[in-house]
Amino acid sequence: MLKTLRNAFKIKDIRDRIFFTFFMLIVIRIGSQLPVPGVNRDVFLEWFSGRSGDAFSFFDAITGGSFEQMSIFALNITPYITSSIIMQLLTIAIPKLEEMQKDGEEGRKKIAEITRYVTVGLALIESVALAVSFGRSGYLTNYNALSVITVVATLTAGSAVLMWIGERITEKGIGNGISIVLVINIISRLPEDLSVLYQQFIAGQSIPARAVLSAVVILAIIVAMVVFVIVLQDAERKIPVQYSKRIQGRKQVGSQSTHIPLKVNTGGVVPVIFAQSLMQTPVIIASLLGKGDGTGIASKILKGLSQSNWCDPSQPVYSIGLVIYIALIIAFAYFYTSITFNPLEIANNMKKQGGFIPGIRPGKPTSDYLTKILTYIVFIGAVGLSIVAFMPIFFSGVFKANVSFGGTSIIIIVGVIIETIKQIESQMLVRYYKGFLND
Repeated sequence: MLKTLRNAFKIKDIRDRIFFTFFMLIVIRIGSQLPVPGVNRDVFLEWFSGRSGDAFSFFDAITGGSFEQMSIFALNITPYITSSIIMQLLTIAIPKLEEMQKDGEEGRKKIAEITRYVTVGLALIESVALAVSFGRSGYLTNYNALSVITVVATLTAGSAVLMWIGERITEKGIGNGISIVLVINIISRLPEDLSVLYQQFIAGQSIPARAVLSAVVILAIIVAMVVFVIVLQDAERKIPVQYSKRIQGRKQVGSQSTHIPLKVNTGGVVPVIFAQSLMQTPVIIASLLGKGDGTGIASKILKGLSQSNWCDPSQPVYSIGLVIYIALIIAFAYFYTSITFNPLEIANNMKKQGGFIPGIRPGKPTSDYLTKILTYIVFIGAVGLSIVAFMPIFFSGVFKANVSFGGTSIIIIVGVIIETIKQIESQMLVRYYKGFLND
């Protein structure tokens, strides 16, 4: 990886792209410290400090601490991520959107434009909900129409600006801009989380040998999870495909061997985000409304949905929520794969181009074969995702390791870094061939 970056800096165009990305990330971090006008930050911080470990911790992690600071980027790019997922689902349900997606570059531009409008709409809804909730809870210096409008306009504009920055990084920088914005937010919280682990498990030890052992164990767990995620992200099943010879003009072409790469983790981090959103949304809404702190059935259900109560030896009954969480990850892994990968369409395209899987007849038998392979590959990937998601929850519940990052954060960081490095390598390869052809 270091060799790739070193070689990339030797190429002016790629070097300029890296510097542009770096400059945009600085702008994001500065914006993450600018406060929203009208919000009483001291009162809000006091409220937030009592919410460590629940649904807001992950939300604060992916916003890079912007939510805790209640900065202009408090909503961050979460509305864009949500709108992108909604558009993916609607593309399957609405034939007109499906036609747009298949209509080449022009169709994708239209879908991207609709996604932007949906993003602004979601940001507006979320900011209105937050502003009204903060006003009723006393987090605004003055609860009136003007202060609510100011908070709503600031939060919505902040989310729109981040979306714009992400798209500019994709266009003029390196990698997928939205993913890089998300990663820099998560990474910005790591020093604080590592400091918490140090103070909790190392600095507080009276015996030096025990402190060293704690440090080694923490480091080993982090390294093991990173390596596991790298293997999970890169793992794939290659399905061999043979193309028969055919006449094209006056030439005979074809008779080549290739393969269909089926990724083990076909859904990436999306199934975890889906499951987490479904589990934590009721908890967030109840917290904003000041509910869920009682002893009734509703309060117990909300506690079971909150990750902060899972794997707690003193309250094992709430770990039922963890079982539901893992089941949702597996279910969403199959669901997301089904809407992004169509075996029948691939089988038909192979048949039209004269391709076939050795030993499998073209058409429906090929589709059935791909579906069968995909079924157990997706299960392996979903189990892997569940393990990565489970480990931080386990250590947080049993050993009270209160940190904001978790398995989801590690998957996002590793996945984006791998994809960005691959994109740099591909751009270097293109420029190498251009130089070779010019010579």
